[in-house]
Formats: sequence, C-alpha cells, structure tokens
Amino acid sequence: MWQLLRTFSWQEWRHHPWRTAAAILAVMLGVALALAVQLINASALSEFSGAVSAVNGRPDLELRARNGSLDDAWLERIATHPSVQTASPILEVPTSVRTAGTTSGQPVRLLGVDALSVAAVSPALMPRIEGGDRLDLFAADAVFLNPAARQQLGTGTTLEVQSGLRWHRLRVAGTVAAPGPPLLVMDIAAAQELADRVGELSRIDLRLKAGTNGDDLTADLPLPAHWLAQRPDDGNERASNLSRAYRVNLSVLALVALFTGAFLVFSVMALSVARRQQQLALLGMSGQDRLRLVLAESALLGLLGSALGVALGTGLAALALRLLGGDLGGGYFDGVSPRLQWRAWDALLFGGLGVVAAIAGGWWPARSSQRMAPALALKGLGSAPVPGPRRHLPALAMITGAVLLALLPPVAGIPLGAYVAIGLLLVGGIAALPLGIGILLDRLAPVLTRRAIPMLALERARRQRETAAVATSGVVASLALSVALTVMVASFRDSVTIWLDGVLPAQLYVRASDTSVGDGNVLPPALMTEISALPGVYRVDPLRATRLQIDPALPPVVLLARPLDTTGAGRAGQSLPLVGNPVTPPDLGPGGAQVVPVYVSEAMVDLHGARPGQWLPDWSRAMVTQTQQPVAFFVAGVWRDYARQHGSIVIDRDHYRRLTGDQRINDIAIHLNEGADEDLVREAIRQAAGRHGASELLEFASASEIRAISLRIFDRSFAVTYWLQAVAIGIGLFGVAASFSAQVLARRREFGLLAHLGLTRQDILRVVAGEGLAWTTLGALAGLGLGLLVSVILVHVVNPQSFHWTMDLALPAGRLAALCLAVVVAGTITAWLAGRAAASGDAVQAVKEDW
Repeated sequence: MWQLLRTFSWQEWRHHPWRTAAAILAVMLGVALALAVQLINASALSEFSGAVSAVNGRPDLELRARNGSLDDAWLERIATHPSVQTASPILEVPTSVRTAGTTSGQPVRLLGVDALSVAAVSPALMPRIEGGDRLDLFAADAVFLNPAARQQLGTGTTLEVQSGLRWHRLRVAGTVAAPGPPLLVMDIAAAQELADRVGELSRIDLRLKAGTNGDDLTADLPLPAHWLAQRPDDGNERASNLSRAYRVNLSVLALVALFTGAFLVFSVMALSVARRQQQLALLGMSGQDRLRLVLAESALLGLLGSALGVALGTGLAALALRLLGGDLGGGYFDGVSPRLQWRAWDALLFGGLGVVAAIAGGWWPARSSQRMAPALALKGLGSAPVPGPRRHLPALAMITGAVLLALLPPVAGIPLGAYVAIGLLLVGGIAALPLGIGILLDRLAPVLTRRAIPMLALERARRQRETAAVATSGVVASLALSVALTVMVASFRDSVTIWLDGVLPAQLYVRASDTSVGDGNVLPPALMTEISALPGVYRVDPLRATRLQIDPALPPVVLLARPLDTTGAGRAGQSLPLVGNPVTPPDLGPGGAQVVPVYVSEAMVDLHGARPGQWLPDWSRAMVTQTQQPVAFFVAGVWRDYARQHGSIVIDRDHYRRLTGDQRINDIAIHLNEGADEDLVREAIRQAAGRHGASELLEFASASEIRAISLRIFDRSFAVTYWLQAVAIGIGLFGVAASFSAQVLARRREFGLLAHLGLTRQDILRVVAGEGLAWTTLGALAGLGLGLLVSVILVHVVNPQSFHWTMDLALPAGRLAALCLAVVVAGTITAWLAGRAAASGDAVQAVKEDW
C-alpha cells in the first residue's frame, strides 16, 4: 500500500501541484493559528503565574482586605502569635515613574517591604545594596529596581515617583531579583509616607511554624470582618480564571480555519478521484483497498500540512510574544513579556487535529471510490464522487439537538454546549441541503420551462441535488461562519456605541495620569471643589473606583461610587444603562438595618448570584464601614457594563462616603454650560491643578475622544475576524471550483451530446454558468440562514456565558447582502471558468468515446 501510495499520489501531486498545495495550505493555516494561540496563552499564563509567585514568594498564608487596606496596628499582634514564625507586611501602590530630563511618566508598581522579614517569605523582594550604606534599606529616599525597571528606566542614579499630583525625587540604591513587569521596592514606612497611606498595608504574608494549620490560626485570631485569609495557590487559580473564557474563545476561533480546511481537502480529493477513475479501475483493487488508498492520501496531505503548521504556528507565537508581549489583546497580562514555552504535547494535539480534519475531508471521496463500478469507470461512465442517498432524519435530529444544547448552562464558565450546538447546526444544516434544494428548485422549475438554457441548468441542479449539496457545502460552511461573525461583531459594536453614549454624559473628563483602579494616584477633593466653581462648569460628577473581593475563588469586582440619577428625573447625578426596570428598595432592611441600594453589572448576576430584589448580607463583611448602625445592601437593579468583565457594583457616592469615610476621587466628569469653551475650561483646570503641585499630571479627554478611542480599540481587537472571514470564503470558493471541475470532467460526453444537438460552446458555458449561479445562490441562501442561526447562539449564548454581558442583535443588511452577492458572483464566474476546459474538447470525439 505504501509503494502504491507513493507512486500513485506522487504522479497526481506532480501534475497538479497547485491543487495539492492549496489543500496542504488550508490544513497548515488551521494548525498554525490554533497552535499559535495555544502557545501564546500557555506562555503568557505561565510567565504571569511565575512572576506573581516570585514576587509574592511562597507564604503559608496571606492576609488581605476584601476592600480597602489593612490596619498595620494588627501587625505586631499577628507577628507575635505563637503559631507565626514570620510576618512580612507589604504595601503595593500602582503609580508612575520618570527619569531626569523626561516629562512623561511610565506605569510601575511600588512595593513597600520590611527588610527584616521579607527575605524569609519572599526572597526575590529582598533589596540588594549597590555601593551604598547598609542603612539604605530603611532610608526614606532609597529605592531598589527589578531587572525590568532597570531596563525601562536606564542606569540613572535618581528618578521621580508620582504620588497624587506631585513628583517625589528618589535615589536608586540597588536592585531586587523579582522578575516580571517593572517594579520599585523601598522601605515600607517610607512607602506609606510617600503614598500618603500611613498606617495602611496591602497584605501580610505569613510563614507559619511547623505543624500549624492556617484555619486554626485564623480561628484563634479574631480578625476584622473584611479581612480575608487565603493561600498563594488561590491567586494563581484566579489569574487563570481571569482569562480562561478569553483564551478558550480565541482557540475556538482559530479552529474555524481547520473546519473550513476540511472542506478544501474534500474538494481536492473529490476532483482527484474524478480525474483518476480509469486509473483506479485499472489497478484491479477491491473497493476496500480503494477506500484505504484515498484515505491514506488524505492523511498524508493532513500530515504534511500539520507538520508545516506546527513550524509556522511556533514562529507566529514567538513573533507575537516578542512584538505584543503577553497582553493577548485582552489586557489580562498587561506588562508581562513572556518567552516562548514550546510543549510537544500541544504540537502533537493540534497536529493530530490537522490530520483528523484532512481524513474527515477525504471520507466522502474515499467512499465514492469504494462504490465505483470498475467496468463503467474504464469507459469513463463513472459519476462524480458524491455521498450516497441521504436520509434527512439525522440532519433534522442534529439541528434539533443543536437547539437543545444551546440552552444548556456553561461548564466551568465555558459555553461548551453552545460550541457543540454551533458545530451540530453547521453539519446538520449542510446535511439537510438536498432537502432544501429540492423544495426550492421544484417550485422554480415550472417558471423556466419555456427557456432552454436556463431550463437545462435548473433541471441539472434539480435532478442532481445531492451533487449540488456537495459542491456548495464549502460555500455554505464558510459563508455561515462569515455571516455569524459579521452579525456578532456588528451587534457588539452597536451595543458598545449605545453604551458609551449612556456612560459618557459629560463633555469633559479629567483624572490623574495613573489609571489604576483602587489606591493608586487619586485626585484631591479640594481640586474638585475648585473645578466646580470655574466659569463655564455646570456640574461635576466625581468617581471613586476601588476593588472588592467578595468570593476568594473569583477575581475581585470593581466598586464604583458616583452620584446617581437612576430615576431619570434630572436630579444631580449620572444615570445608568439599566437592563430591565429598577426595583424600589424597602425602607428598612432585615433586623431594622439601614438600607443601601446598589446596582450590579450583569457579571455579578452570573458569577455572584446578585439578582434584583435580593439582600446581600455577605457584602457587609467585604466592605469597610464606619457606621455603628447595621447596614443591609439591596440590589435595586442590573446595569450593562462592557468595561469590566468580572463584575462591578455602583453605589451612590453620598452613601459610600458616609459608610466608609473615603473622600478620595479617581475621575471627575465635568458638565459644561451651553456655549462654554472647552479649551478655556481645560486651561483653567490646569492652573487649578498647578496650585496643587503638578498640572502636567492631569489627563483630559472629551466624550467624543473617549468614544473614538474605545471604538478604535474595538475594531483593532476584532480585525482578525475579518481576516478569518476572507480565508473561509476563499476556501469555500475554491471548493466550488474543485467540485465543478470534478463535475465537468465526468460530463464531457454530455457536453458532446449537447453540441451534437446544436448547442454552441457559448451555450454550453452558459449552461454551466447557470448551474453555478443556481448552486451558489442556493448555497448563499443556506449559508445566510445558517449564519443567522449561529449568530443568535453567539450573541445570546456564547457572549453572555463567556463574558457575562448581553447585547442587542443587530443585522447589518448592507454588509450581509454584499457578502452573499460577492459569493454568488464569484461562484458563478468560478463555475464558468471550470467549464471552459471540458467544453472546449472535440464534441465528435467526446461522443465517439461513448460507443
């Protein structure tokens, strides 16, 4: 078999290298894209987890606050507990840094550590003095840089760190070995003073004595209710969960190329079998041997494509990691620049998928060669390779199963049922094509009975509906996926545009140059007071954003405190884009507690079960409150938030300040009077900020600028989908060309007979083009219908289950019509070109060969 395969296939590939190369290329692209995505994901996640582990060390237990910070008055009590060997306090401050001679800052993390205890828990954070005094470990102006910060900031001896709206000059006293993004380390007391957070800690890392159980320790220590004790592995698991849905969706999108590649292999093998019917008959092989021969050929194509795809995918992954870092386009591993971590298991997995796709594509042509009658094939009377008579019940069962699977809930946050439903819907829809083709053409046939050329084309397509289904299957699959992606992207973009209009009601926005959520650089409340008094300013809406850890197993959510106007009555404050109607909170909570209404994003409903009308008693532990009266949080509504995938909570700023005493501000939305000059207002705000120390540390953006930047980022993020659409459509059209080539090769005698009956060569070409028009039109209609069904699953199932937000279905009629029209025109031209060679032969000789 191997000798026959090598000789038989080599001759075919040598005479038709472009066709063979196209099939190999399709498999190669599918394997390369899927493997590249997997390698980038695995490398970025591994690097991120490794950097976090190195920076955080391996403590036995971490103490953190669910919201806000820890009071360092507890440190001595915890450190002197009999079960604690070492307690290492950490203060983490996201900020900006600049070197001498530069005006703009670069984002960086500033860590305050205790040099006397950090080495026992996190050795990578232990400062190493370079040519200075040993007391630099505790100096208020000394800072130590990790390798990434050294590379980014150079070898200078001084730098400036931002705190609020001021720059503070520090001297570089040495280094730390911590890997990962740029990091500055200094004495914790100096960091508290610099960040204006005296008495506050971000976490306390504990090294316990041998035989101590962490649960027993936390039970023995009556820690505050908003404190959280967790193990380091919990953080790595959260980091993986943070990007899991994004990574899975990228991988599924990459595997689309393999799905369409299987159709291209099918088309190539169908044409190859059609061309070699007489050769296969002369070999004297049994049907089973012919089946094995064609399947082996398909597997060989898949093997070559997979090998090249593994090499290309590895190169693409290395290039992407070098140019783009570990950001993955989703912002989950920002600042991480991982090295490629190549794993043989990944290469074998995706290479094997490429071979399986090629074998699946060659199955129908192989079955056709098995059923071939050698005697008829020797006379050239064999038919083109098509599957046997279809039964429509399995196809309808697959479509029904797809609908039921789409209703299933996600598994571990992944919409597995929806993915399987999409696959079943495509396969079942293609399998049901003969049924649909028959229904449509049976109704069109009476209309064209008086026109010979259209009637011949239509009757051919009508009587050979199985052949038509095979020929158009590639177009149906590729067009369905293209339509689904087009509708999904358009729906998402339209929903984001409407959402931006709702969440950006002010004309001007201002914030400190550091954009971190939480306790980074914040704006002083006095600045907001000055801005509200400026000429041309109608109203200011301050925003306070901080993180809230509700469930230790899930990523933290964002708590947004802002003036609210949920009634839409024009009261001072900002309205929210609510999903459904708000619920009026009761006057008193359980046990007479004070009621605080909050509004949660859709992700909170899915991940934390926060539904409108519910009380959330557990949140009292997560949120630091200063009131003595019991507080009960009531979910008054759900709002749509496309900026925060893992959940957000909105609370009125007056409630937040009263409960927490936190007066800090992250952003200010500025509403201008009608006719006010925005440039003059900006300049006045800069002057006001200058009185607070540093006007250049403010960032301004108008609503139109934020909207334009957001949509530009959106379009760039989805640019790959347009490329995948072009690849899918190209593969589908090549499948039409190959299928028509196989058909016309088997119909040379039919064309000769038509020529004897008086049809000219142009008439025969019009018949072939008419068939192509009929088939591709039917394929376009089927692809459009299937694509719309798939888009419903993508919009209403995959996106809510993966990213926990909903959107409104939008149908871009113009783009969909243009897409279908382009496929029909290209398919008709392709069919006409495919028929030229067969129709150009000698008609007399073609008919004579049949005697």
